[in-house]
Amino acid sequence: MEWENQTAVFEFLLLGLTELDELRNLLFHVFLLMYMMNLLGNGTMILVIAGNSQLHTPMYFFLCNLSFVDMCFSSVTVPKLLSNLISDSKTISVSECITQLYFFIALGGTESLLLSTMAYDRFVAICNPLHYIKIMSKKVCLNISVASWIISILNALLHTLLVCRLSFCKSNEIQHFFCDLTPLLQLSCTDTSINELVIFTEASLLGMLPFFIILISYIHIITKILKMKSTSGRWKTFSTCSSHLTVVTLFYGTVIFMYFRPSSSYSLEKDKIASVVYNVLSPMVNPFIYSLRNRDVKMALKRVLCSIKINKDP
Repeated sequence: MEWENQTAVFEFLLLGLTELDELRNLLFHVFLLMYMMNLLGNGTMILVIAGNSQLHTPMYFFLCNLSFVDMCFSSVTVPKLLSNLISDSKTISVSECITQLYFFIALGGTESLLLSTMAYDRFVAICNPLHYIKIMSKKVCLNISVASWIISILNALLHTLLVCRLSFCKSNEIQHFFCDLTPLLQLSCTDTSINELVIFTEASLLGMLPFFIILISYIHIITKILKMKSTSGRWKTFSTCSSHLTVVTLFYGTVIFMYFRPSSSYSLEKDKIASVVYNVLSPMVNPFIYSLRNRDVKMALKRVLCSIKINKDP
């Protein structure tokens, strides 16, 4: 075969976001600040929920899981991005690249499933409140959370194993700031038809199913809200799920833009911007969206801050 006479690739070159030194320095400081805010915001959210018994409910249990996933999700790609922005060496070994791909798919899938679970939780709470405690029991919530992780891990393992069977002997330049599935398939000199088939079947199903669960849940929620006679009751009910709806819009908006648009409108620069949104921006703003628009979280955070202040006072 033709590719057998070519040199095998043992490392890739992540071309990143830009080659301009001035812009690279600026982006380094911006992304470093955003990453630190991500860790601080999500870490605080986890501690506040875990340390406040009033927040030990299904909604906040899943929110705690989401904060943990967001911290890990950004940690898969952002540290390497920061390193490449201040270093002349942009290489990443094949094994490191595949490892990054594995965790990226696993954590991205977990976030998607958690967001759909949180939408279902709001649907039950608003549309079937009398049976909420029974339907969303602690055991059910734990099982759903564990199932989300297991499904995502197995899905990531499938794609990773399929990538491992490929040979890379073309250009080693990845036109991205992290190892995504599509750029890797483009660099393969072996047949990728099986990979593409799995992407368009299993991955599409796993990606669209949570989205449809969210869509159907909010159709029922909105229908329930519109039937309410009290304006204040409508607003109060809607406010309980507005934060989640904002996070869902931000996450799925960029994902749909990335993977569900005509090939004729493909743009490498637009894809990089969209990737920054769901890799860096979305995980950073999620805890602030929930804390700023959720009265229970704000009150719990105030109590934590007050207790810290009291302990510091002589």
